Amino acid sequence: MKKISLGLLLMVFGTACQKEKPAGGVVQKTVPRPVVQDSGRLIEVAPDSTTIRFFQTEAVQNRTLTADYQAPAHVVATVIGSEESQGKPMVLFDNPDLTDTYSQLQQRLTNIRQIQDVNIKQKEIELGRAKDLAEHGAATGREVLEAQSALAMERTNLANERSLLAEHETKLKLAGFDPMSLQRARPGQAWLICDVPESQVNKLRLGNTATIRFTAYPDETVSGRIESFGDVVDNVTRTIKLRIRLDNPRGKFRAGMFATVAFGISEGQFMSLPQTALVTVQGKDYVFVKSAPRRFERREVTLGQQIGDRIVVFHGLKEAEAVVIKGTMQLKGLSFGY
Repeated sequence: MKKISLGLLLMVFGTACQKEKPAGGVVQKTVPRPVVQDSGRLIEVAPDSTTIRFFQTEAVQNRTLTADYQAPAHVVATVIGSEESQGKPMVLFDNPDLTDTYSQLQQRLTNIRQIQDVNIKQKEIELGRAKDLAEHGAATGREVLEAQSALAMERTNLANERSLLAEHETKLKLAGFDPMSLQRARPGQAWLICDVPESQVNKLRLGNTATIRFTAYPDETVSGRIESFGDVVDNVTRTIKLRIRLDNPRGKFRAGMFATVAFGISEGQFMSLPQTALVTVQGKDYVFVKSAPRRFERREVTLGQQIGDRIVVFHGLKEAEAVVIKGTMQLKGLSFGY
């Protein structure tokens, strides 16, 4: 590695030692080599434009950093029209158990409406009539009790149906679905489910856009929106189910299909640099700051996490300072002597 670095240095700074030869071949002028001072902390390069232009810099600033997060996903349900269900859309799940759960949920809702809107109202009317007749001596107390028992039975049936409905709703929620959203679904919709680490959930919002690439259609990307977050954190994987809704007007995406979803997650505002600006020597991290037109200063820095292709810098730099991002390894060779 030392030989390679020295070779690069000779290539970079070779122009700094150009010799102007007259017709007779006598050297008239030699441009000085870089000057290294303060044990390599300060480096001053030759005043020729070729050498100066070689070193490119970036002004340090606080900026919002966004990292791409990708997660595997699969289509868990699609909605299609159904002539057999009197025009009501049909939801097709990739899991037969969910299909059965949703069918039972639909039946419980029908039963609840029947008991609430018909049976109980009818029994309330019958009880009122029995009480009225009893007050006028046209009915016995036993008939009133029977009417009260019939009403109580219907109310018990309603409570039982609601309890069973709650069980079905819980199963759907654990699978990442909102039962009410399923009820409002229209043909031409599809949903994907993916698992997101709980540490990333606070960086995502309802309505955020996700870019989706299906295994079946690798050359295409489609967009979907985050519609819901799961209510439970998986105890083993520490992930939360996230549901994404996308348009599926032609029925192209089918239940069970695999895909990859990508989110642009905002990590916040930080001072950062590209990785090309950093060098590490004996466990310490350094950058080179351009402190004058031809002068570079070696600076030790404290680094944070890497976000995308940039690394957070916590200490060692001030905003607007010009940091070398190209030519760093050449300066490293001069600064540390290799």
